[in-house]
Amino acid sequence: MQLSKRLGAVAGEVMADSCVADIGCDHAYVAIYLAQNSIVKHMIAMDVRKGPLEKAKTNIDEYGLSDQIEVRLSDGAKELKAGEVDTIVIAGMGGALITKILEESIQVLDQVTSLVLQPQTEVPAVRRFLHKNHFMIEKEIMLIEDEKYYTVLSAKPGEQNRFNLVEYEFGKYLLEKKDAVLWEFLKNQIDKYEDILDKLMKNSKNIIRQEEIKETCRLLRLGLLYYEEDSKGEDNCDRNH
Repeated sequence: MQLSKRLGAVAGEVMADSCVADIGCDHAYVAIYLAQNSIVKHMIAMDVRKGPLEKAKTNIDEYGLSDQIEVRLSDGAKELKAGEVDTIVIAGMGGALITKILEESIQVLDQVTSLVLQPQTEVPAVRRFLHKNHFMIEKEIMLIEDEKYYTVLSAKPGEQNRFNLVEYEFGKYLLEKKDAVLWEFLKNQIDKYEDILDKLMKNSKNIIRQEEIKETCRLLRLGLLYYEEDSKGEDNCDRNH
């Protein structure tokens, strides 16, 4: 099984010899990859939709992995029992849905030792949820595929010092290691929002929206300060506003 760059990054964060539930498995590509490469002891591939789950079953059978991957119809993690797995993978959903699924399954969450999450949106909310629910963010990967940016978070149970606003927004470890993909993202976002702000200043009297865009630019600029040696003089978002 050849995975996309995004799913490959997700699979790469699963620890060897884990028992894993892939929630929202879609066609079970991650589950198949992990089982095929003998990375996990056991997989449960779960999805709320019957159509994708039937396709997942077909794919699993084609790879001869039905004895290693259990397929389960489930709304989030509701059909998962506490202690059944030590690792939960959720990839390709919005951040709000990911946190909702985990919040509705706190008893299951209390028994896992690893979370691998790839939210499509609202990544800061996922970071905050993890801290609120006593998980440490161990690692973050940011990548670009098909001109879209993705973040993969790995977390384990434990307490961690809270991040500041910018670190929740963009990822403490990505900022501290001066991640190249995050830098590109920050620069692109500054260009985007600077252009929006210019147009608003010229064509709109919506002061509230202008202030919102200025605040977004401010956060982006603060993110770039972590790259100060590399980006000195580059950032001029809302400089003239």
